[in-house]
Amino acid sequence: MVRSDVPAPHAGRARFGNVVASRLPVGCVLRHTLPWPPGGTPSMPRAALEATVQAPFGSLRVTSTHLEYYSSRHRAAQVERLRELHCELGHAAKAEKDEGPFRALARPQSAIVCGDFNMPPGDPVRARLLEAFLEDTPKLVDAWEALHPGEPHPPTFRLHERGEGEQPYCCDFVLVSEDLRPRLKSIMVDGMNRASDHQPVVVELA
Repeated sequence: MVRSDVPAPHAGRARFGNVVASRLPVGCVLRHTLPWPPGGTPSMPRAALEATVQAPFGSLRVTSTHLEYYSSRHRAAQVERLRELHCELGHAAKAEKDEGPFRALARPQSAIVCGDFNMPPGDPVRARLLEAFLEDTPKLVDAWEALHPGEPHPPTFRLHERGEGEQPYCCDFVLVSEDLRPRLKSIMVDGMNRASDHQPVVVELA
């Protein structure tokens, strides 16, 4: 799904976005624009794509995102918006006769938030994502830290392509709502894949 559609430098259009692909039934799909504060650093429009998926153990929201690379200020604003979105807890839609565009759509409480967050595990802005909520909202839990407490995140970026002086590090995370923590079965980083400058992160829930 496109999140940015702007004129290309020479001709045509330049499009950039996120996608959620699922073998499971998909319900409501929402595109959330993330903050894009003015500033002098290079940046681009960012978004979060949310899809409600019917898993074997129940429905959950899967949100894919890609935060700003150059500006910590932008990332901080985008993280606050992700927290706001997570607080919009879903409630089962009431059975209604109305099947039109105004019908209620369920947005389940169980959630996965994943993507390229463009910051290392120790960044204070990332820690903000994992803080408790004032509302009756389940915390977000880092899947790697839940399954491998005390172990550093394996690198997901710059494994195969990096400039002089650059080192691999982790900036791609999978976060789950606290109620899904008991369902976490495994997580691994595919370090051999060279389809991108980032490595796939594979999480299994049961």
